[in-house]
Amino acid sequence: MKRLIIGISGASGVIYGIRTLQILQQVDGVETHLVMSQAARQTLALESDYSVRDVQAMADVVHDARDIAASISSGSFKTDGMAILPCSMKTLSGIVHSYKIGRAVQ
Repeated sequence: MKRLIIGISGASGVIYGIRTLQILQQVDGVETHLVMSQAARQTLALESDYSVRDVQAMADVVHDARDIAASISSGSFKTDGMAILPCSMKTLSGIVHSYKIGRAVQ
């Protein structure tokens, strides 16, 4: 089974993360792990008709972005990839330069 992490950031365009989860729900053999920032929760309310619970229900496993002990925070957590949707230039820069970014992307 493929294991993918879907990160939803607070950047405008939260529907991209939602749509990705909807598509992956239909793909056999894919386990999705969702992590949403606090800003993503706020943007979700502003940009969509979905609730946080609606989006969480689309994922197989949900992780709290503040939980540094979450399984996805460990280097031993095997994954086939991670997508951050939407991804602002600030978030992308943080990933590239390894600063101020959650443990799952390090």
